Amino acid sequence: MEVKVEDIGTTKKKLTLEIETERVDRVIDAAYKKIGKKANLKGFRPGKVPKAVLEKVYVGQMTEEATRELVNQNYVRALLNQDFTAVGEPVIKDMGDLERGKPFTFALEVEIKPEIEAVGYTGLNLKKEKFQFSDQLVSEQLEEIRKDKAESRESEREVAEEGDQVVLDFEGFRDGEPIPHGKAEDYQIELGSHSLIPGFEDQVVGMRKGEEKEIEVAFPEGYVSQELAGQKAQFKVRLKSIKEKVLPLLDDEFAKKFGMETFAEFREKITTMYREHEEKRVMDDLKERIVTALIEKNPIEVPEVLVEEQLKALFDNFLKRLKEQGLSLEKIGMTIEEFREKNRPKAVRQVQAALILEAVTTQENIGPTAEEKEERIRRIAEEANAPLDKVKEYYEKDEHRKGLNTMILEEKVVDFILSRANVEEVDKADLANE
Repeated sequence: MEVKVEDIGTTKKKLTLEIETERVDRVIDAAYKKIGKKANLKGFRPGKVPKAVLEKVYVGQMTEEATRELVNQNYVRALLNQDFTAVGEPVIKDMGDLERGKPFTFALEVEIKPEIEAVGYTGLNLKKEKFQFSDQLVSEQLEEIRKDKAESRESEREVAEEGDQVVLDFEGFRDGEPIPHGKAEDYQIELGSHSLIPGFEDQVVGMRKGEEKEIEVAFPEGYVSQELAGQKAQFKVRLKSIKEKVLPLLDDEFAKKFGMETFAEFREKITTMYREHEEKRVMDDLKERIVTALIEKNPIEVPEVLVEEQLKALFDNFLKRLKEQGLSLEKIGMTIEEFREKNRPKAVRQVQAALILEAVTTQENIGPTAEEKEERIRRIAEEANAPLDKVKEYYEKDEHRKGLNTMILEEKVVDFILSRANVEEVDKADLANE
């Protein structure tokens, strides 16, 4: 077999394969033999059709089966003998004619993982948000938890106020026509939660129980439905009921609802969670700055198949989060095409980052050790409050073990880059103004 390789851009190659005559003839003979065992023609016993007749009657079926066999036998072998890594399934192109006594040629196009020699990943000048603990923010989080545990009771008031939980019927119109999925009955919402279109809840405040009213709002420019983005709309609204919150006291009894004996213990737990959350947020922001710097220093084109895989992962995760909130694409007025268009740049960036970081791990010989894997599995089991043996069993599967290795590698390569970077800590406000 002879293989000719051509570059088609930086992430795609074309392979033209020529299969030698002897192999072609063997495959043709094998195809006719297989067909002959089942051939059933009038005037001949089953399986006893002469070869000359087979070649006349079943040439089409032979061509289809032999061609498929030649392609399947040889394209994988051809790819394995190359010095590049193919990603995704190849696309068969330029199929030649199949004839006995002649070579058979066909071509395939395949996307490849780009060969990257990462540069500029040491000595990066980075800015990191200075973590500043705020006891006030802890108090605000406690107040939010308190609000979440508030009990609702029917209000004696006739007029809705901010903070009330109200039940509404509404229907939206644009240019006199109903807005798709813009109608709801018995819709519960907390006024001031900003869950609806900006300006909607503000106009419900002050309405009387049982009152019907028409309000006008404008969809935000960045609204998920491009058709509605920036457009004005009218909503017919009826206020059906008003409930007000009764907040619990922040005391030991409140703490016991969360499995703790004292409020002081509960506050300490919230403080720890807040600190861990903020430290992770700061670190995630720093990682994004590392990625930005690496992409600027290593501009690469990425295979479309990897972008598609990442888009699918983003979409699946988005659908999962919508479902958890009782929503769907239809309910938020978004199409799959709109999601893809909006998130494609993000998917491209994530693929670029993954490939560049992978190159750094290879160049610096960074890899997870057995001890690091064991420690990570132990931590996962502890955080999930799951039996260690069950977690180990889970990560014995190839697809899960790969994910574990990726998590460890990402941390190690980021630590490596940071250990050789110039990191300046700055206030959050100064960082936001850049």
